[in-house]
Amino acid sequence: MNVEVITVGTELLLGFIVNGNAAVMGQLLADAGFRAQRCVSVPDSAALVREAVAGALERSRAVLVSGGLGPTRDDITRPAVAELLGRPLRRDPAIVERLESFFRSRGMARMPEGNLAQADVPEGATVIPNPLGTAPGLWIEDAGRVVVLMPGVPKELRRMMKEEVLPRLVEWEQRREDGKPGAERPVIRSRTLRTTGIGESALAEKVGDPEKLLDPGVSLAFLPTTSGTDLRITAWDLAPGAADAALERAAATLRGRIGPYLYGEGEADLAAVVLELLEGQGARLAVAESCTGGAISARLTAVPGCSRVLVGGIVAYDDELKLGWLGVSADVLAAHGAVSEPVARQMAAGIARALGAEAGIGVTGIAGPDGGSDEKPVGTVWIAIRWREHERAFRHVFPGDREDVRARAAQWALDYLRRVVSGSV
Repeated sequence: MNVEVITVGTELLLGFIVNGNAAVMGQLLADAGFRAQRCVSVPDSAALVREAVAGALERSRAVLVSGGLGPTRDDITRPAVAELLGRPLRRDPAIVERLESFFRSRGMARMPEGNLAQADVPEGATVIPNPLGTAPGLWIEDAGRVVVLMPGVPKELRRMMKEEVLPRLVEWEQRREDGKPGAERPVIRSRTLRTTGIGESALAEKVGDPEKLLDPGVSLAFLPTTSGTDLRITAWDLAPGAADAALERAAATLRGRIGPYLYGEGEADLAAVVLELLEGQGARLAVAESCTGGAISARLTAVPGCSRVLVGGIVAYDDELKLGWLGVSADVLAAHGAVSEPVARQMAAGIARALGAEAGIGVTGIAGPDGGSDEKPVGTVWIAIRWREHERAFRHVFPGDREDVRARAAQWALDYLRRVVSGSV
């Protein structure tokens, strides 16, 4: 069954809030076997909400709407949809009682008057409970179609979708098609392989022709970012067991072709992968950063339990810190400059020695937008890896602005450490 998604909120169109709700609804719908055919965002305008919902109902049997169910004047989704469907609003005493209890439980003597609007229900609608907030969802069936209204708060939306809306939608579709409740139905499922250290086009060459590699009904998408390229495998309209088996076969095939560029699956984080690898080796890590300004350390310390591996580090921007604290040679610095292979090597060795770590990272570069030269253009970065008694150094000229250069340098530094320690470079 095709489904359309509408997200309501002027802040989405102004760009103040990233529209994560659309992604959540698309993912959850696909996993339940529904195709999200269209996603539209509209501002807090009753006329535009009515127009969007009316158009969606002409094309699809189910329309999911998020946002605009709050207690303020700009929350107009509920009355707009009620007017479109010709359903007068009735105040629900049970919702009023729940709202009053909600505010009392938080130590408030009285509920703000505006919240009463959240108890107004279109005639004939089914109320969907929202244990995380004040705005209940609404399920409105109309002439063989259904409109579902949900809150725009992300955690409330996700829980309502998973626990209430999708089970109702599956049952509703089966009832319409005279299906047997609980019968196995097709799903749309995806799986992600995460790669780094290789460009999208080069990765595509290694993978080859997806149509020749993958089962019928399985597709492959390349999703490049500054940190790497994700491969998203999707099984379309297959029974759950068949979809899982097809995805596993596809993942196994791709793993064999990607080789050392694959660092994880799903939501795997490279920093977490590196820390786990070093912990398995009984090794500890120290980091010396210049152009990345602590970005590598920030990614490592974002991982719970990082202290079992990460000793610490330093942001050595000034050459005096490189000379004194890291033990970089004055002669080397004078002869080669701060952005050079010898300095990066001595930074990695110096931080590992100073903190008693088996592994060390040293990064020095020119992040821009100024400071480059013909010999060392903006984006030039040297990354050195110290692993026990051995050192490796790598030079890059990264594209993009200052933020891009720093992000790419941090990603490559972590990946070079992963590959050096695992013996794949």
